[in-house]
Amino acid sequence: MPDSATLCRRAFLQALAAAPAAATPARLTRPNIALILSDDVGYGDLGCYGARRVATPNLDRLARGGVRFTSAYSPSATCTPTRYALLTGEYAWRRQGTGILPGDAALIIEPGRETLPALLKRAGYATGCVGKWHLGLGAGNLDWNGEIKPGPLEIGFDYCFLIPATGDRVPCVYVENHRVVGLDPADPIRVSFRAPVGEEPTGRDRPDLLKLKPSHGHDQTIINGISRIGYMSGGKAARWKDEEMADTITRKAVAFVEANRDRPFFLYFSTHDIHVPRVPHARFLGKSRCGVRCDALVQLDWCVGELLRTLERLNLSRQTLVIFSSDNGPVVDDGYQDGAVETLGDHKPAGPWRGGKYSNFEGGTRVPFLTWWPGRVSPRVSDALISQVDLLASLAALAGEKPGEAAGPDSFNLLPALLGDTTAGRDHLVVHAGSLSLRRGRWKLILPSAGPPFSRNTNIELGNAPAPQLYDLERDPGETRNLAASQPALVRELTALIEEIRAKGRSRPPS
Repeated sequence: MPDSATLCRRAFLQALAAAPAAATPARLTRPNIALILSDDVGYGDLGCYGARRVATPNLDRLARGGVRFTSAYSPSATCTPTRYALLTGEYAWRRQGTGILPGDAALIIEPGRETLPALLKRAGYATGCVGKWHLGLGAGNLDWNGEIKPGPLEIGFDYCFLIPATGDRVPCVYVENHRVVGLDPADPIRVSFRAPVGEEPTGRDRPDLLKLKPSHGHDQTIINGISRIGYMSGGKAARWKDEEMADTITRKAVAFVEANRDRPFFLYFSTHDIHVPRVPHARFLGKSRCGVRCDALVQLDWCVGELLRTLERLNLSRQTLVIFSSDNGPVVDDGYQDGAVETLGDHKPAGPWRGGKYSNFEGGTRVPFLTWWPGRVSPRVSDALISQVDLLASLAALAGEKPGEAAGPDSFNLLPALLGDTTAGRDHLVVHAGSLSLRRGRWKLILPSAGPPFSRNTNIELGNAPAPQLYDLERDPGETRNLAASQPALVRELTALIEEIRAKGRSRPPS
């Protein structure tokens, strides 16, 4: 079998051969990259992965025309650490302070670091970030009424239009580059995650003002009839309307593509859907057969379709690699009484996997992953073991850039697998939830954890246990039979591999 370097060279030469003859030299060597990262979308949520109660024709089109991966993972079972790992190529569990962040957290990626956008920018790409951020902004004690930095522009992006944290956390405003959009200086913003600010009503004190009530938590400042996590006052003219969020960020993503049609671009389009609060536009309500959570999936699919239609309108489809995935596994009740539990029916958000968001089990991190590049990527289903942490090294290779030795310490160059030239992926992978887990071949080891085994609020099995868990995913994909007691030597071997990866501070071999 050819080695990975040979496969990578072959993939690059094939990419050149497949490029349109009239393309410029920059286009020949640097295809556009559109990376769509959805939120809380499970393995079983899309039609191309088996969903029947919700239609996702645009995402299914990507699967039909590209590579659909069946062993792709988010680096973590929650949002912030996954996004950190994706942009830095480093497992987030290596760094303190990379857990789920409050909305007023400082930036957790240090400026000047060799990130994915920084590498692509160095290769001549226009780099844009649109949508959910949740990696912190500023350097601490941020004043939302002035220049908001450091942020995406300080780690390699040329342009950004952000949901600063999440839809369920304050501040509920958009940030474009270094400023809050539409802010009235006479109505300054104040934000706190410790104590109330100003006179804004809260969901806890004024439930009569709510159009969407919380099921657990989410009972602080009310914005747009929905109580959030955290307290906010001011900025009334700048506040978003949840029902318009998908339209707003999709317009910005489309505008970025239009503005950079004549040069190579990297678009990181991070959707809010289908994170809570799930408040899709009225035109999507009732469009699925499994409630508002699935209606939000229909809206997400529309967002993807708008981007694909833009690429086609600008004759960029055959010059653009599109990647779609999700930041972690699914959750049905994540804090609001939106009827998602009652209307789910027989829809299985995690597909065949056990657990979901927050979980050590496969449902927490085994996610949909699609690549599409007309004329270059041939349709196939791939069981290559890959992770979003590998995008830094893989996309840098596509752009002809070589990361420094300190960059992307856990990012493997799997470009041939992404392009469908091989089904060979990683030998092993570490994923992170309440504990660390190692996937190697058919085997999965979950390290012991003192955390709870079950979340009552979300109704999710978390997979925490005081003893090791070993599963044969080939024979037992549902992780129902713990083989640790009958395979002690294998448990010791895989545990030693995790500890070696932890101790070395990197898992990517030196180049």
